[in-house]
Amino acid sequence: MDTRATRSSIAPTVLVALLAAVSVAGCKVGPRYERPDPKPVPVFKAQVGPSESASIADLPWWQVFNDKALQALISEGLTNNYDLHAATARIEEAREQVAVVRSQLFPQVGYQAIAARQKAFIPIEQIGNITYNTFGLALNAAWELDVWGRIRHATDAAQANLYAQDDVRRALMLTLASDIATGYFLLIELDRELAIAQESASTYKQTLEYFTLRFQGGKDTKLAVDRAQAAYDASQASVAALNRAIVQAEDALCILLGAYPRTITRGMNLAAQTMPPQTPVGQTTDLLERRPDIMQAEQVMIGANAEIGVAVANYFPVIGLSALFGGQGQHPEDIFKSNFGIWSIGAGLAGPIFQGGRLQAAYHAQQAYWDETIAQYKKTVITAFQETSDALIAQQTLVGQRAALEHQVGALREAVELALERYTAGKASYIEVLDAEQALFPSENALAQTERDQLLAVVNLYKALGGGWNLKDEEWTQPH
Repeated sequence: MDTRATRSSIAPTVLVALLAAVSVAGCKVGPRYERPDPKPVPVFKAQVGPSESASIADLPWWQVFNDKALQALISEGLTNNYDLHAATARIEEAREQVAVVRSQLFPQVGYQAIAARQKAFIPIEQIGNITYNTFGLALNAAWELDVWGRIRHATDAAQANLYAQDDVRRALMLTLASDIATGYFLLIELDRELAIAQESASTYKQTLEYFTLRFQGGKDTKLAVDRAQAAYDASQASVAALNRAIVQAEDALCILLGAYPRTITRGMNLAAQTMPPQTPVGQTTDLLERRPDIMQAEQVMIGANAEIGVAVANYFPVIGLSALFGGQGQHPEDIFKSNFGIWSIGAGLAGPIFQGGRLQAAYHAQQAYWDETIAQYKKTVITAFQETSDALIAQQTLVGQRAALEHQVGALREAVELALERYTAGKASYIEVLDAEQALFPSENALAQTERDQLLAVVNLYKALGGGWNLKDEEWTQPH
């Protein structure tokens, strides 16, 4: 037995095994990721009472927005919205990009084939110029051993981008549901304002007709007619402006729905709308795990940290294996003859010596980007607290504001009735009635706007707390 032949055949196998082991258990250089502590405050500003584990964010959106027409619109938007479709496509793109980067961990196997006819000069007497054919077929393989973790860090970065894109989509779903609810509440509030404007226009028209008859009969001055005309014209202008605003609000909602402009079906009117009787906010630390924009910002940090690892690994040599096996000959059938077989196997190492500062600059650039992502993450956290606080203070103050406006509207309606009674009894002019009516209608508008703002405060709180965080993707589109 030829021991030299045995040793030569065993050596490559041992080399491959050893290098593969080094690749798996190699030194993964670069920093380990640790989440920066944003140190959230124990309670939200404007929070009433101690923190509880329960939160309005635990509720699915259809338990917060209980108008059936609104629920149908939200379901339609979550199914058809084009921004959401684009976000889904970006997730698929990121998922495939992870596979692209991870593929570098495995051997890359390929093939090559040649077929050529050549003419050459051989400087030997009686040979000279010759023409011959060359055919060849070979398999080649190359494998970079990820000793320093460059490929694994790059894969981690791609994986973080995938998770970030998924968080972006979740944030878009929550924002979409909230924006549709906001647009819907704005629409039904405009409906209420239009009804008030139409009522005022009818009243002012009757007033104008009344003063015109009195002026023509010589019982009143032209001043009364002009004032009534101005009030009527103002109400007509409001009706036109509100009709325009309603159509534009419907068109804006249709964009969210992924639909062409159409009339939006309404459900309950503004006064009939209800929201959950209690809106607990939960623990402040829950925001870090529930708000999709915060989770997306963290994934960006994770990716930036992994890219630092790539930059560090670039300082170290690339170690790899390569192999080639095939055949070559003057005729196609010669390719498969053993005496025309060709093969090679080897290991290589290549690393930087002088790069003009490129590697160092790339490393510092990644560190700077890491610092940027930390700042952006912390800003996202404090923005979440600001939005929650804004929604809470709106909820609290709008209760008193609505009560005051309801009292004001009631008083002004009574004033209109008293003015009519005084006018009927001959104790006051109709100008007194007109003044009372001109004070009533703006107050009714203000009350309608406050009722709308109360609804929007709950929408904003639900969004600020990361509402629907525990819903599965397939549960978002249809109420249960």
